[in-house]
Amino acid sequence: MTIGDLAERAGVRPSAIRYYERLGLLPAPPRRSGRRDYDASAIAQLAVVQFARATGCSLRDAKRLVRDFTKKPPAQSRWRELADVKIKEIDDLIAHATEMKNMLERISTRCECETLAECGRALAHNRTRWRVQWDRQSRRVPPGLLSLT
Repeated sequence: MTIGDLAERAGVRPSAIRYYERLGLLPAPPRRSGRRDYDASAIAQLAVVQFARATGCSLRDAKRLVRDFTKKPPAQSRWRELADVKIKEIDDLIAHATEMKNMLERISTRCECETLAECGRALAHNRTRWRVQWDRQSRRVPPGLLSLT
């Protein structure tokens, strides 16, 4: 099948497929008359990459997952290993987001300041209390996870 056919079936642009090939997420297919000629396994491998991305995996994670797609270790052990790490990261992200929400709820219900300067002075005075909570949570979130890219 052509790159256009694969792109249509997968719901992506042909440029995404070429990009995935450059990154090593998809093997370069054989060429017929200078054009890429994909077999059915390309659809399956692209689906694995897309699912990994949909679950919050980076392209680097997806590459580790699909490396030597048809060889050992088996898919279930690859998914299990990746899922264990991602679930921990998501749990940390949820804890961090919950603390941020709690801080916003506290300030929205307790703030009686008339000006931002007054509010800033109160926040500066209580910085150790809210900063400790924030620092404790922010250290648990892996760098770049908040952007989810």
